[in-house]
Amino acid sequence: MQDNDFKNVLNSRIAETERILKANLPEENKYSKTVRDAMEYSLTAGGKRLRPLFMQAAYELFSCGDNVTIGYELSAFMSAIEYIHTYSLVHDDLPAMDNDEYRRGRLTTWKVYGDGMGVLAGDALLNYAFEMTSKAALRAIENKDPDMAERCIRASMVLSDKAGIYGMIGGQCADICAEGKGSNVSKEELLFIHEHKTGCLIEAALMVGGILGGAGKEDVDKLEKIGSDIGMAFQIRDDILDVIGNTEELGKKVGSDEANQKTTYVTLNGLENSQKEVERVSYEALTLLDELPGDKAFLNSLTKMLIGRTK
Repeated sequence: MQDNDFKNVLNSRIAETERILKANLPEENKYSKTVRDAMEYSLTAGGKRLRPLFMQAAYELFSCGDNVTIGYELSAFMSAIEYIHTYSLVHDDLPAMDNDEYRRGRLTTWKVYGDGMGVLAGDALLNYAFEMTSKAALRAIENKDPDMAERCIRASMVLSDKAGIYGMIGGQCADICAEGKGSNVSKEELLFIHEHKTGCLIEAALMVGGILGGAGKEDVDKLEKIGSDIGMAFQIRDDILDVIGNTEELGKKVGSDEANQKTTYVTLNGLENSQKEVERVSYEALTLLDELPGDKAFLNSLTKMLIGRTK
């Protein structure tokens, strides 16, 4: 896919994703208005929307080809994974966690609504994500589509596993436990953190997209490995940007890893080796991607974009 074509498709898909994410938020309620506002504030702060984009692209590989109409089930899961990702950022910014005041160029949720409401906004986003996936399965049952109902249940199980204690939360736990340990953090420990804290949701995005599109187990397993490689590349690049990036472009303070005494891939392996590792695992992901059916042009370009990202 040519750069201009990719940018046009990417921008179009991001715009459609933004519309879906906002449309699927819960309706306003008099007594829970503040937390609903905090949810929307958190969600509409911007971001790359990588996870729903990966999910849609994986779905297309196994369904009817490129530019598939986004139906109810795919819409629900695209929203769910971004709500889960957003909740993790909201909680990550809290004073008890990273104590960050800015994200994506504006005040973090807890700085605007207070740390208590920040906790509730994250809780609400997480809970509502699985409310949506449950409704997707129920809707398929009501529409007498047992195949899609089963896919939704399997996809929801993958999403909950990758977001939970054996996935993202497990990675965040290891990340907190590693703070202040300095050089005592092992490479194995750091790779576990990267694989789980960042990689698991990207794995989930690709796996869920494949499952909803009708992929078999072998291809879903490949999607999981591709997501793991992409997640590793993404997180190492994030570590690199915390050293060489700038606050204005990133929309958040740089140097926070060093300030929090956090061991990163860069501190363990150096800047040059870290950049080489990003390229290595990205190449591995692209090689595996070639083994899957369908038109991989958009997924290829999206993955390559992550290698050289500056924000």
